[in-house]
Amino acid sequence: MDFATIIGIVCGATVVAFAIFLGGDFMIFVNMPSVLIVIGGTIGATMIRFPLAGVVSSLVMGGKIAFTQKKTSARDTIDEIARLADVVRRQGPLGLENIPIEDDFLQKGTQYIADGYDSAFILETMQRERDLRLERLEEGKRIFKAMGDAAPAFGMIGTLVGLVQMLTTMDDPSTIGPAMAVALLTTLYGALIANVVCLPIADKLDAKFKDQQVNLSLVIDGLAQIRENKSPDLIKDVLVAYLPEKQRVELAEAA
Repeated sequence: MDFATIIGIVCGATVVAFAIFLGGDFMIFVNMPSVLIVIGGTIGATMIRFPLAGVVSSLVMGGKIAFTQKKTSARDTIDEIARLADVVRRQGPLGLENIPIEDDFLQKGTQYIADGYDSAFILETMQRERDLRLERLEEGKRIFKAMGDAAPAFGMIGTLVGLVQMLTTMDDPSTIGPAMAVALLTTLYGALIANVVCLPIADKLDAKFKDQQVNLSLVIDGLAQIRENKSPDLIKDVLVAYLPEKQRVELAEAA
């Protein structure tokens, strides 16, 4: 569970709700025409720009990553790869079949090694798998970014709609209030949806993309070294390049 997302959304919603309660009645900030304009318009514009299947899968993936994102440590991955290399050196490739591996990407690669596939096949297959995973993350990021851009735009459209309604009924004072509410609340809804939901999730997907890009490449390089039956110490020396400078120093001091 990613508590940062939950805390951020709760804090943002709480601050806005508290400000509303301080100013008066909460229900005056609830307006269904404004909700329909912003949410319906945002979804419609996004579906025009992207395929329906891509939008649905990205919404699911974005929610999953935003609320359940688990950051993978490159240093832990290196230690795991070194452990697997030691198993291969002692028991041969078939020894990998009995080793429990939590990471599904690394598990898939070690299964190829245990099955006796050659290095070229393993590299080609794993690189294709990496590229497809990164492509899905990139598409999800673009979709949430597009929604974050569309929500304020439709908020402005709603504002224009409300102003037109207000200006065309200026002779009837009873219609000015509802029309002005639509005009202002659509802008509020668009800004909240964009800045509390869509754009933060897009940034989460971007961070996940960068994290996955490093870790998946690290795993592929490690699998290639294991397939060549390199020693665990040598594999660590090769893969340490993926670590930040601070972690390299700590690893060197520990060694």
